[in-house]
Amino acid sequence: MMGLGFDGRVFEDNFLIADIRAKADFPIERRFWFDPAFNPGQTALMHRQPDDVWRLDFQLGWDIDRKAELNDDKVRARVRGMIGEGIDFNLVWTSIYTFRCCTMDEYVHGPVIFAGDSAHQVSPFGARGCNGGIQDADNLAWKLDLVCKGAAPKSLIDSYHLERKEAGLENIKNSSRSADFLTPRSPAHALFRDAVLDLVEQQPFARPMVNSGRLSSPCFYAQGRLFGEDALDGPLRSAPGSPAPDCPVGDDFLLGILKSNAFMLLSIGLELPHNVDISGAILPAIVLPAKDDLLRKRYLGDNPQAIYLIRPDQHVAARWAEFDPQDVARALKQSTGRVS
Repeated sequence: MMGLGFDGRVFEDNFLIADIRAKADFPIERRFWFDPAFNPGQTALMHRQPDDVWRLDFQLGWDIDRKAELNDDKVRARVRGMIGEGIDFNLVWTSIYTFRCCTMDEYVHGPVIFAGDSAHQVSPFGARGCNGGIQDADNLAWKLDLVCKGAAPKSLIDSYHLERKEAGLENIKNSSRSADFLTPRSPAHALFRDAVLDLVEQQPFARPMVNSGRLSSPCFYAQGRLFGEDALDGPLRSAPGSPAPDCPVGDDFLLGILKSNAFMLLSIGLELPHNVDISGAILPAIVLPAKDDLLRKRYLGDNPQAIYLIRPDQHVAARWAEFDPQDVARALKQSTGRVS
């Protein structure tokens, strides 16, 4: 309706999904085959789902008869080839899909804001589509809330595009790399893939190169426009712009404790009241002792203590070695787009 489109690649391949219900003692972990006897020259995938359902995924190639491939007898023959004889199964659902990796140029067009598959599309490898869409919503919701309440300028919405376009391009890059390993698009890609698969059984260094779909992870925002200072010589993984790393905290997990619709302070090894007044804004504070090894490794490094400002979407906005309300106030203004 707005005359907008996508830029990217269409992958010339087809994949058959066959969900089956079967009582079987297959390994629970996801299993991947390259050039198996039951699907020669192609790939195949099996992973477990709830209620005795197993998802089987067969690469078919590009030039196929979709109607013929979805014939029940042909699907059952493929399933039988994968799982072997002697296991009863029922077909739950079958479908053939193709995919593309593409994105819009701009995600914000005045009052119209694009998110999820309307803004970017990737292959299903690594669950990047669903996770990316949820992360779009996480990023956008608190910004819209502040703008609608008059607590932030409308320009804050522009940061949604900057941050989530960066994440979209990262997902497309990783998704495309997985697709090129699974379905090589040139002799060089095929040579690399086959060499890796020849090496993995005996050579540990080659095993991380097997790319059957790197699992989705939140983007480390490098744009930096909304992020405050990094006044802590701490771990890179928890620097401003990063998704706050999770870790066990007693009987809970840190990200479970940090669930909030507001900015929060995380104080490690430093006492703070549970609600802190920052220039009239009341910020909840989570205070934790600096004794847990994993918490120290991910948030302190060699520092005895630290203060973190965490955004509502659980990204680190700023961090310091000491608590200074003026420092936090400046970072809060920057994080809500109230400074240029």
